[in-house]
Amino acid sequence: MNDFPPRFHANPGETPPPSGSGLSRRFRTTSFWRALPGGMRRRWWMFRPLDLIARHWPVFKKPRGVLVVRMDGIGDMVLFRRTLERYAEVFGVDKSEITILGCASWANIADVVFEGYRVYVIDEHAFARRPFYRFKISLWVRGLAPAVAVCDSYMRRALMSDSLVWVSAAPRTVVSAPYVSERTRSEFGYYISQVDEIVDTGPYPTHEVIRHFRFISAVAGRTIEPETPRIPWRDTDPPPDPGGAYAVLNPGSNEPGRRWPLAGYAGLARRLLDRGLRVVFVGQPGDRGEDPVIDGIAKEEGIIDQRGRTDLAQLLDLMNHAQLVVSNDTGPAHLSIALGRPTVVIVGGGHFGSFVPYPKEITPPTARFVYEEMECYHCFWRCHRRTDKYQIFPCIGAIGEERVWDACEALLGAGPEAP
Repeated sequence: MNDFPPRFHANPGETPPPSGSGLSRRFRTTSFWRALPGGMRRRWWMFRPLDLIARHWPVFKKPRGVLVVRMDGIGDMVLFRRTLERYAEVFGVDKSEITILGCASWANIADVVFEGYRVYVIDEHAFARRPFYRFKISLWVRGLAPAVAVCDSYMRRALMSDSLVWVSAAPRTVVSAPYVSERTRSEFGYYISQVDEIVDTGPYPTHEVIRHFRFISAVAGRTIEPETPRIPWRDTDPPPDPGGAYAVLNPGSNEPGRRWPLAGYAGLARRLLDRGLRVVFVGQPGDRGEDPVIDGIAKEEGIIDQRGRTDLAQLLDLMNHAQLVVSNDTGPAHLSIALGRPTVVIVGGGHFGSFVPYPKEITPPTARFVYEEMECYHCFWRCHRRTDKYQIFPCIGAIGEERVWDACEALLGAGPEAP
């Protein structure tokens, strides 16, 4: 028996609910409701006139190719990338006819990671806030005239991903059932009630890689087994030359609360120096001068402080030649794993299992995930134990340095190269 998930063919105005969303089994919207939908946020109404103009903009060319909407971060892109290799076969097009609509955050690695595909990146934050920038992008999407528009992200925003699928006016639209909250129910209802096919990829917290392969399996009508995340990358010397074998430490994160204590990273750095490895600290420009602990150790011999001094492509070059990478739960962790480098990831419980740790069947031997399980896991990072938004999440702060070091030693013990 095939184990790929159900694919729903929805009549306009009738959509099955996302799994685990709390919606009734059948979700209906009427043409009257779509004309004057209730429950929409003010921003949706602000965008609506220009979105409608873009969707109905006259385009006088035959629909062709596949538009893949990826309005997500670096890590999400990495978890999706392996599945993309199946799209040309499943949708019956050449890979050069597949357009990836992505985010500016990973723009400067797109030419290598998505070689052979068409890639168009946008400022996703401007798209979500600035009406005229949004209108410009929407007109471009409409003018692309894709034959198929696809979005298989589970954790997505309707006013970004779903609106782009909708404004494309593609003859065939295929999306996955999203995670729906009370706040987003009306917006998702508006868009997904107008798509052709909705794939239920499973309840929360199904891992994103599993979701991606369930999605393409449903479209293909056959089971396509999940694969370990991998990305293609160039073989370029790291900037600068560390002068010997080295480890990369990434103590930063976009969310301050998800940063493992910097004292722990300083302790790891000294242990790695004792093992004869140089240590390269990486991070965003704002990470420099953030804490005297890291700033202090950065002056020691054998420590190379590259925080704020590398772009994303250079960061990949650094990680690609590292003997070890240690990172918080953020984009570079997924990049390092996808490069096949020995990687230790420090994991919290906000949406444990959705992105990290990886399921056993797709976890490579070069990856270790370290976490301290608590009864309050799956809080979606809305932690009731914090007094302010800058405080470290308790589930991350509870992870001891010794446990992280044990994971490092397990990988380093296999030799100077990847295990």
